[in-house]
Amino acid sequence: MKKFAVVLCGCGPMDGSEIHESVMTLLAIDRNECQYTIFAPDADQYHVMNHYTKEVMPEKRNMLVEAARIARGDIHPLTELKSADFDAVVFPGGFGAAKNLFTYAIKGTKAEVDAEVERVIKDFHAQRKPIGALCISPVLLARVLGNITITVGTDERTIHDVETFGAQHINTQQTEVIADKENMVFSTPCYMLPATIADIADCAENLIETILENI
Repeated sequence: MKKFAVVLCGCGPMDGSEIHESVMTLLAIDRNECQYTIFAPDADQYHVMNHYTKEVMPEKRNMLVEAARIARGDIHPLTELKSADFDAVVFPGGFGAAKNLFTYAIKGTKAEVDAEVERVIKDFHAQRKPIGALCISPVLLARVLGNITITVGTDERTIHDVETFGAQHINTQQTEVIADKENMVFSTPCYMLPATIADIADCAENLIETILENI
C-alpha cells in the first residue's frame, strides 16, 4: 500500500487550501487503496478572508489549526514530514497556497518560499519520489525546482511567470495531467480553468492514478 503525504495550508480557497481540491485528493488516494497523512505549517496564515464578502478580516488564524478542519483533526505539523516515510507528496491548490506556502500572490516572480515547504519539495525531488500539484501549486514547484515541466491550464500571465522561473509549460484542458517523468513532477489545472466539482474530482483522480503508474 503506497503512502502519500498531503500538504495543506488552511481551510478555504481565498486564504488557505482549496477545499474541493483537498478533499477530492484525499478521496482519490483512498479509492486507489493507498494511505494518506496530512500536514500543514504550524504558523499564521498571511491573512484571513471572509469567503462570503470577500473582504479581509481583522484577525489571525493558524494554518495547521484551520487545515485540521479538512483533516478532521488528524493532521501533523509540516516539520514532521520526512520524505523517507512516504512514496509521494501532493500539494492541493487554492489562492491561499500562493500566499502561505510561497508569496507568489503578493510578490509575483520575486516570491519567497516557506523554508519547510522548500525542504519537503527538494527532499522528495532528490529521492526521485513523485510530487503532485493541483491548480496554482505547480507554480510553487517551478519556483523551487526551476527546470521542470508543468501545467497551470492556459493562463498566459501565470505561464509567463512559470517560464521566468525556468520551467517549461504545457497548455492543458480540464482534467488533464502533465507528467514530467524525468523530474517526477505531476500537475493538473483544476480551478485554474473553469471547472465543476466533478471536474475537480476527475483532476484529482487522474493525478493520483498517474502518480501511481510512475512509482
